[in-house]
Amino acid sequence: MPGDTYQAEAAAVADGDSDGHAVALSQATKRPRTMTSTAEIDSTIIHPGSVRINVKGAFIADSPEPSTPANGSASASYHETKDIRLPNHTAVVSHIAVDIGGSLAKLVYFSREAHCTDPGGRLNFQSFETDRIDDCIEYMRHLKDKQLALNGSKPGELCVMATGGGAYKFYDRIRERLGVDVLREDEMECLIIGLDFFITEIPREVFTYSETDPMHFASPKADLYPYMLVNIGSGVSILKVSGPQTYERVGGTSLGGGTLWGILSLLTPAESFDEMLDMAAHGDNAKVDMLVGDIYGADYGKIGLKSTTIASSFGKVFRMKREAENEAEDMGGLSNGDDHHRQQKSHEASSSAAAPSSQAQHAPTPSKASEIARSRFTSADISRSLLYAISNNIGQIAYLQSQVHGLSHIYFGGSFIRGHPQTMNTLSYAIKFWSKGQKQAYFLRHEGYLGAVGAFLKHQPRNWGRRGSFDEGEGLEARQRLRVGIEADEEAVC
Repeated sequence: MPGDTYQAEAAAVADGDSDGHAVALSQATKRPRTMTSTAEIDSTIIHPGSVRINVKGAFIADSPEPSTPANGSASASYHETKDIRLPNHTAVVSHIAVDIGGSLAKLVYFSREAHCTDPGGRLNFQSFETDRIDDCIEYMRHLKDKQLALNGSKPGELCVMATGGGAYKFYDRIRERLGVDVLREDEMECLIIGLDFFITEIPREVFTYSETDPMHFASPKADLYPYMLVNIGSGVSILKVSGPQTYERVGGTSLGGGTLWGILSLLTPAESFDEMLDMAAHGDNAKVDMLVGDIYGADYGKIGLKSTTIASSFGKVFRMKREAENEAEDMGGLSNGDDHHRQQKSHEASSSAAAPSSQAQHAPTPSKASEIARSRFTSADISRSLLYAISNNIGQIAYLQSQVHGLSHIYFGGSFIRGHPQTMNTLSYAIKFWSKGQKQAYFLRHEGYLGAVGAFLKHQPRNWGRRGSFDEGEGLEARQRLRVGIEADEEAVC
């Protein structure tokens, strides 16, 4: 299958060519130059970030690089983010990139292979909670100290490419702690550059999801644009992408990963986002959500609703509270002062203003009815219900925006997803259901690192990659068409 054998065919295009597009097409199938001259290394050191990334033969590694600095207090991902092996990249890389959002800081850096005679190296991925930004900065300081071993350049030559809101909020702190230059890049532009890179350059990166086929890898199409990116972080931004660096933000919602994290912090004992996702994986939302089957007793086939479709998120909770109150009365009456609380409600409301400290000291304890109701569902059930509620909301908004703008390819990115099966299945099902199968949801194995990778690549020279330039959309699309044509010819021969 083309998707399984797809590999990068880097094009060595000179920056000074008067017709770089024509040269790119003519050299698309030639073997690129993999060695780097002394002059280019010197230029890289003087101009941090100006380095071609040779992606020929790039693949997602099965295991992390053993020489990567220890992770200290970095946040663990729900699923292991694989490093990307770049076996033919030999140039010095004297920069790292960080995307600092409202909830997480995502770090990308290049390192050589330790204890290995093979050329090349790999892109490494690391994440931290933004509340622990000092841990992230300390990690970057460690990378700076190890820069000679990792990349062949001196510690003082390191440069930080930063994007996201934290690139501005923590700008001074990063510069002072590391003593290096910090170059700030536009967040939305970095997202698109990163996504284009993953779609076109990294095999087995993009996939579709369903319960019957959890990870079906998708090969890049000849016509990449237009498409829609739904980036789900603390909040949600929806971008229409018409070409390389041609995009507009067409919508979004404030109900995103930060919403899930915040509400579950109040309702469950979970202390991290990953713990919340883990609880959701073991929960049963039917214990708290009102389903179509709870209302109709079966499917509502006339309008295409299954009995398991959620009619009302958390819709059973209040009813369970009522049932628990009746049960408590049958067990001998309400306890813990419930009856007294009801009779004295107005009196307590008026006295609270006059004696707030006294009320605080004599606040009523949880009622027997509340205890009974609460025993019927768990923190895991609550987590799964809220995850579905937020994911369904995002999925429907994404579909509506795709309808307005006539887009059929919808990519979901951002650290909210984290490779979590329930999240991907909900988003994918929503797109298929509302579009009647006419639109497709796509996911990425490095979905949380689009911005960080975009910042890492931001200062590449013209026509840096294997199929074209992010500065000249025509070159990228022309190379895409050429590659698809070559694959079609190969399949015809076979």
